[in-house]
Amino acid sequence: MSAAISAALKKFAVYILTDKKALKIIGGIVLGIIIIIVMPIVAVIGMFNSDINIDTDRLQTMVVQNLSAEEKVKLRFVEDTMNSIDDKMKSAGFNGRVKEAQVLYVLALYDYSFSPNFVDKLVSCFSENQTDEQLVYSVNSAFGTQLTSEDFSNVMGNIRSLYIDTSDYTDLSTKNNIDLVKWAMHAQESGWGYVWGSHGKLLDEAELERLESVFGSHVTDYDEFIRANWLGKRTADCVGLIKGYGWYDTQSGKINVGSNGMQDVTANGMFQAASEKGTIDTIPEIPGLAVWHEGHIGIYTGNGEVVEAMGTQYGVVKTKLKNGRWTHWLKIPYIKYIEESKEKTS
Repeated sequence: MSAAISAALKKFAVYILTDKKALKIIGGIVLGIIIIIVMPIVAVIGMFNSDINIDTDRLQTMVVQNLSAEEKVKLRFVEDTMNSIDDKMKSAGFNGRVKEAQVLYVLALYDYSFSPNFVDKLVSCFSENQTDEQLVYSVNSAFGTQLTSEDFSNVMGNIRSLYIDTSDYTDLSTKNNIDLVKWAMHAQESGWGYVWGSHGKLLDEAELERLESVFGSHVTDYDEFIRANWLGKRTADCVGLIKGYGWYDTQSGKINVGSNGMQDVTANGMFQAASEKGTIDTIPEIPGLAVWHEGHIGIYTGNGEVVEAMGTQYGVVKTKLKNGRWTHWLKIPYIKYIEESKEKTS
């Protein structure tokens, strides 16, 4: 296999690991090719630096055509193991951490996966409120590996910044305040950046050029900073963080502008459209409210905290409600407000 194809497959690995639908449809087979044919498991650490653009359908066809019967058996084993990890992590209550377990399998544990009860052993390494360092320590203790938390965090950092996990959403059939909070908290925890006019899409070169052409100096004045800090990550501006949730299609994983009844408005336009609002001193304890001051908007996540896309040099951050310059609160008119205790539906 040529060096060019090898490098392209590494790039494709990122696509597979960060796209739920792709992983479900073709992920097991192609990821198995990457693991078994192209590179050692540990080489996945360095696969995030490629800038190669590839035709993934053609690549998959080209590679699969050359598989031997033995290799296809191995790939089926990889696919079955990935599916088993998904099922057992969710059964154990770790819906939002399936990717972590799958990355550990790819990163360091493939050689151990032939042992009986491998998946159960891997799942047992997880616990609530666990740091990456604690998880890696548990994995090393269980399997005798020497994985470093730095390597794992580097890989997961890239995946977390790209992948939107809706597995723990309350209700995928509606746009609601509880899942808006989860969306916002994910964006903050994943280190989303800020670019004027953006709304949660991956910021590649084409998207940056589009934003610069539409929004001019709001973007171009920060071109160097954006390229150094936000290119290759998801980005949103203040109201774009809210609109991105409203426009996100959980089936396709795409953000479709103007969809799901969410109007393409500014922060001030969203405030003006709200029928339920008040001064900030009267804010009710309802997670998923928006907080507003002239020209800027954020998401109240409860317990006196706000997630906001603060500015180009800050990105999406968590702040204290009392420390902000917020003057008003509002119920976002394009989403449904439900109780936190509502049973999750899918």
